Amino acid sequence: MSLLAGKKVVVMGVANKRSIAWGCAKALQEQGAEVIYTYQNDRMAKQLEKLVGTEAFKVQCDVASDESIAACFANIGAYAGEIHGVVHAVAYANKEDLSGSVVDIAREGYALAQDISSYSLIAVTRYAKNILAKNSGIVTMSYLGSQRAVPNYNMMGIAKAALEASVRYLAAELSPEGIRVNGISAGAIKTLAVTGVKDYQKLIQLSEERTPDNVGVTIEEVGNTCAFLISPASSGIIGEIIFVDKGVHLS
Repeated sequence: MSLLAGKKVVVMGVANKRSIAWGCAKALQEQGAEVIYTYQNDRMAKQLEKLVGTEAFKVQCDVASDESIAACFANIGAYAGEIHGVVHAVAYANKEDLSGSVVDIAREGYALAQDISSYSLIAVTRYAKNILAKNSGIVTMSYLGSQRAVPNYNMMGIAKAALEASVRYLAAELSPEGIRVNGISAGAIKTLAVTGVKDYQKLIQLSEERTPDNVGVTIEEVGNTCAFLISPASSGIIGEIIFVDKGVHLS
């Protein structure tokens, strides 16, 4: 039986077929959901259309703009009436803040990374909750660098730590309204985002070596967990950061 038959779920952050967000979108569809996609700008819209075609409902959303987020979810509400989940897979930091020394991170770079990678979850939730059905889920994406000092993850690790704290506070606030908020701490996967990290090949290699079978986690495995967390089957899970990294966090 499909976990999400007849449900509509918004997925934010699909860049290409290697995106974790794309793995989530595929898993959601496999469980019967209709996926609504957001994109940042016209360039990303073209990339997205190559993946999902013209029939899927797509809407622009620049998470750096409250006006854009508000318009996005107003459009989604007009289209869907209500939605049953949001997948927040959006993050950004200046490349120079993903290498070198943390003490050299500029105030502007710090604020930018926190705005896009952490605060955007709060802003998206503010507008999405008005059209979220009861017993729906919001899922965001994190990484082990939020809890440990991973070489070169630097500013993104700091932003992900704030993101995980946001998950807990939002979950406590919204669970009485029937909205579950959780996060996934995914293992290192070669995505467009991770290629911005200096020596990312070593990061992925080390991650794979620390798995029991020396095989890294896939976007499909992350996607399956995401689909579960969005579904009513996860009704007892609130405010958690679920590791989907093949056990890398154990060592």
